[in-house]
Amino acid sequence: MIYISSDHAGFKLKNKLVNYFKRVNLDINDLGPFEYIKNDDYPDYVKPLVDKVLESSENRGILICKNGVGVNVAANRNKSIRAALSWNERHAKSSRTDDDSNILCLPADFICFKKAKNIITTWLNTPFSSLDRHLRRLSKL
Repeated sequence: MIYISSDHAGFKLKNKLVNYFKRVNLDINDLGPFEYIKNDDYPDYVKPLVDKVLESSENRGILICKNGVGVNVAANRNKSIRAALSWNERHAKSSRTDDDSNILCLPADFICFKKAKNIITTWLNTPFSSLDRHLRRLSKL
């Protein structure tokens, strides 16, 4: 299952992405927010998504805030979470092949809808390489 959430700064982009991916029949679960709250705090949206991702190794998450850093830092405070802040397709792909990232963090103020859509599509369609060197490095975490 794929989960998505944002704070107020990522709210508009999140909603556009949810609508698009539902139109193309991607099973995506929107964890909110469901209304724009100008002074909300990103950690309040990270925790529920992290909990869902941790329920199964097959689950993935997408978090969006203004610059992506806040949600990335908050998500990575949790064991077994490998959140990656990506701003282009090449970087997102690398985060999957090399680091087996399970949460993708996006910077709403620095990418447009089309770029976000392409980054997510690339990230979701890229498998972990399972190369020995990457497995070794991940085991040290």
